[in-house]
Amino acid sequence: MRLHPTVTVLKTRAHSLAAALFALALPFLAGSCANQKKKGMKDTEVSATQENARPQGPWNAVDGNRLPTSVGTKDSYSKVNTSMPFVALTFDDGPHATNTPRLLDILKSRNVKATFYVVATNTRRYPEIMRRIVAEGHEIGNHTVTHGNLTKMSESEVRKELSASHEAIVAATGVAPRTMRPPYGAITSSQKSWIRREFGYPSILWSVDPEDWKKPGASIVANRLVSGARPGGILLVHDIHSASIDAMPSAIDQLLAKGFQFVTVTQLIAMDGKG
Repeated sequence: MRLHPTVTVLKTRAHSLAAALFALALPFLAGSCANQKKKGMKDTEVSATQENARPQGPWNAVDGNRLPTSVGTKDSYSKVNTSMPFVALTFDDGPHATNTPRLLDILKSRNVKATFYVVATNTRRYPEIMRRIVAEGHEIGNHTVTHGNLTKMSESEVRKELSASHEAIVAATGVAPRTMRPPYGAITSSQKSWIRREFGYPSILWSVDPEDWKKPGASIVANRLVSGARPGGILLVHDIHSASIDAMPSAIDQLLAKGFQFVTVTQLIAMDGKG
């Protein structure tokens, strides 16, 4: 598979992809393809040395600032119902002192927006990274304080986990999380219901799990993400693992080459049942 086509081919494909997306997603996307491309260029300016070092691949054509967001109507989402080629890339358990900044560089160079499900202990430890995540247009989600199994906790314990994590995120960034992800994906239907009722959070699971926590290697993680992606999918990765960050350039470039575009979780939820 050719992963590094010429710049001329890339530009042609990028414009074709952007045009197709606008035709598919007029309720969500505003502005012209040229404006999208111009903004992408501005947001991803790098030095000549960095440009030569960065793998050449088609850039994300979506201007996330123009997309609607929603927490939807369901207690939980592992994917959304849409035929449009949008997916949400999500990262759990950070922020990490070195991996997360490296990941943010990779995302910025491709104009890709993601959702970070952060653990409050790391939120408090690295507030400057938290602020960078928000400043660069990514979304923050609640992933508790201790990363414990919610199904083994009392209602008051779960409430304390989510409340303390919510407060830590707001203290670090000034922005409140709008969704939560249960550690290990462990959560009961009853918990999903009352958490949404009390916190307004839908519980976000996933449609693709590359099992990067087993540390199978960067190439395997990338291949699993690419092969599992479908329109409306939610992709799970952990930014606490260095090999998972190593997998991102290849995974993202391959998914972009396949025609997928990246949005945050609440942007994806807004597309549920549309298109």
